[in-house]
Amino acid sequence: MRLFKLFLLTFLAFAITSCDNGATDPETVDDFNRKAMLENWADNIIIPSFTDFATKATSLKTTGNQFADEPNLANLTELRAEWETAYKAWQNVSMFAIGKAEEIGLRTKLNTYPLDVEDVKNNIEQGSYDLALPSNLDAQGFPALDYLLFGLAGTEDEVLAFYTNSSNADSYKSYVRDVVDLIDALTQEVLLDWNGDYRDEFVNNSGNSATASVDRLVNDFMFYYEKHLRAGKVGIPAGVFSSSTLSTHVESPYKGDISKELLLDALDASQDFFNGKYFEASTTGESLKSYLNYLSTEKEETNLSDLINQQFEKARTEIQGLNDNFVEQIQQDNFQFLRAYDQLQLNVVLMKVDMLQALNINVDYVDADGD
Repeated sequence: MRLFKLFLLTFLAFAITSCDNGATDPETVDDFNRKAMLENWADNIIIPSFTDFATKATSLKTTGNQFADEPNLANLTELRAEWETAYKAWQNVSMFAIGKAEEIGLRTKLNTYPLDVEDVKNNIEQGSYDLALPSNLDAQGFPALDYLLFGLAGTEDEVLAFYTNSSNADSYKSYVRDVVDLIDALTQEVLLDWNGDYRDEFVNNSGNSATASVDRLVNDFMFYYEKHLRAGKVGIPAGVFSSSTLSTHVESPYKGDISKELLLDALDASQDFFNGKYFEASTTGESLKSYLNYLSTEKEETNLSDLINQQFEKARTEIQGLNDNFVEQIQQDNFQFLRAYDQLQLNVVLMKVDMLQALNINVDYVDADGD
């Protein structure tokens, strides 16, 4: 009898908790049109975003090779501008690590930071390297160009000297050429895949299972938001996961003054994806937001989708108040930087816990940072 009472109390406690956590009514039938959502994601967000990024990657390649052929101030200025434009466009596609992008490790090859400067220097000095090797993941991509275009010296003339007067000038030029060529080649490979058979494969895999497209991409989205946006861009350099701050671990430490802009672009892209907003348009289609609304998902008597969007806005407001240069922000007022992290973290809870529970999607990645 005592065991039965204990079981009954445990069951009641679980039932009360389940009713109070804002999850979808268990009697709700989930016949949401997941295929329509996948079509919106593929046709109006992912493929247009990759098309735009691929165009900018090709422009980056062109100007990079032009600079390598003729390293002068005009070409350096143009290459720096193309790098910044492409880096901003990258923020729109970084979260979509699925299909060919996952297969070839696009994100790790294009934006692994902090850069290993010693590896870059050694590659250039030796004149022989293979950027396809795992050991060179943190010696290429946008972070490598950040260093090669802005971090070699303090002035433009001093930077140019590495490509014109130094003993390794040819190696420096070759490295720039190899980095921009690889960025473009990998990006074109991913876009070609989406424009080929993969689009239909992605859309037609519309079931409700761990291997279905919705479950996989939502997990990819959450992993990106939690590990790359929240932790990578803010938490790690702020010292959240270490005993001290790591200001050199910010995104683009050498150009510096675009760190905040890159974060805001990434935040915008994440919120737009949540809302199903077409790339560079005001139209929206089926999305995580409309899915939650279809299920009438609430938390504390408020629509969960509204709470998530409100939290995106709170995080954006906090970030907008930061220094454009995150290295300077951390050194001058890391507490304010940590407040931005806290606002980003609150949406991890709303999306990773409440949203995934409502959508009956299990987390498929390991959470090792204690949050």
